[in-house]
Amino acid sequence: MEKVLVVDDDKNILEVLRIRLESEGYDVTVTSIADTALQLARDHLFGVALLDLKLAEGEEDGIELMQNLHQINPEMPIIILTAYGTISSAVDAMKRGAYSYLTKPFDHHELLQQIQNGLEKTNLSREVKRLRSMIADKYGINNIIGKSNTMQEVLDKTSRAAETDSNVYISGESGTGKELIAKSLHLLSSRKDKPFVAINCASIPEGLLESELFGYEKGAFTGAAGKKKGVFSQAHTGTLFLDEILETPQAMQARLLRVLEEKQFYPLGGEKPIHVDVRIVAASNRDIEKEVENGTFRQDLYYRLYVIPLHLPPLRKRTEDIPLLANHFLQIFHEEMGGELKKLTPNALQKLLSYHWPGNVRELKNTIEYAVAMSSGEVIEENLILQTQQVEDSGVKSLKEAKNKFEKDYISKALSLTDGNISRAASLIGKYRADFYELLKKHNLKISNFKSSK
Repeated sequence: MEKVLVVDDDKNILEVLRIRLESEGYDVTVTSIADTALQLARDHLFGVALLDLKLAEGEEDGIELMQNLHQINPEMPIIILTAYGTISSAVDAMKRGAYSYLTKPFDHHELLQQIQNGLEKTNLSREVKRLRSMIADKYGINNIIGKSNTMQEVLDKTSRAAETDSNVYISGESGTGKELIAKSLHLLSSRKDKPFVAINCASIPEGLLESELFGYEKGAFTGAAGKKKGVFSQAHTGTLFLDEILETPQAMQARLLRVLEEKQFYPLGGEKPIHVDVRIVAASNRDIEKEVENGTFRQDLYYRLYVIPLHLPPLRKRTEDIPLLANHFLQIFHEEMGGELKKLTPNALQKLLSYHWPGNVRELKNTIEYAVAMSSGEVIEENLILQTQQVEDSGVKSLKEAKNKFEKDYISKALSLTDGNISRAASLIGKYRADFYELLKKHNLKISNFKSSK
């Protein structure tokens, strides 16, 4: 049963509220003494409290008691009970943190509704806290696997960077865990209770990137039936992770630079600027300094983003972490798939250690998942450690490679049949334009190659 605390100097009201609320299934505790109320709040986790604004002479002022109760349990909604003549005081109490107020004599149904609303708020807060705790357990820096010196240096630098509010740039090959480090950085920072929003700049077609970043107003363009928040607005007061930042076109780089400099932007179709407070964590698997040197990435934006650089080493340069990571993934897939917890034979482990891992930690995870799924016994033998190099040596394409080749050929055929017309090609294979653009980028296909020279 949900616990409700009632504090009032009128014992008749206390008795009436106790009877009414207990009949509705609540676990009710009543008192007329402020010190007792505070002790009860220390001993029990109440879902909501009803508090008389004017307690008996010699007792704490209702607002003062409310503030003391919130010091014990900041998330507990407090509903103020007040006489009609002191409504202005009740409104003042709400400004100071009260959830709502009820005037005496109060309507029974309104009372129940206010309590129910307050409890829903409490339960939502508890659920958010539980989910944040789960995320912290999963992405907390203490749970990042790595005893090698190179990874320990990365984790130490991440911890120190989190103490600042400076922008961070994470470099490293695909599959090294850049987003994991970004999430850990956020959870260690003073913004940990605020939003963490991630966007992959490479996965969004150029024509849609602006609206994804900055949002739009209703009627901004054909099909804009309502208002949409961009990721900058979603991440306000928190952290925005811009993955594959080097894939952004020059025009968008200029807009990003202005946002970082002015801390405000205009959504598409908007007439008023939106002010934002976000910490930027950017990442790429390419060399940003070479891109600046080649002129494909703005130097001034580089200086804005490349304040604290973090470089994640490839797995082949931290081989002492492979056994730890492999056992970690064995445990994960054991929990997901059930059955007995499997172990690697010495030969299987040696095969993992001798491989060069072009796909890094992501490839290792996939390899372990396959081995766990295919193994029928308690141990994983060497022959179940299938790797890219092994498949290449056999002359047989992996299932993933085969699927990608078919997909690329299929899209190319559709473009050839439609003379490079995006709308018609997308319709032909049953895809939306936005999804079709993602497929073009994925397979590095250029429309100009399919247009006829007529």
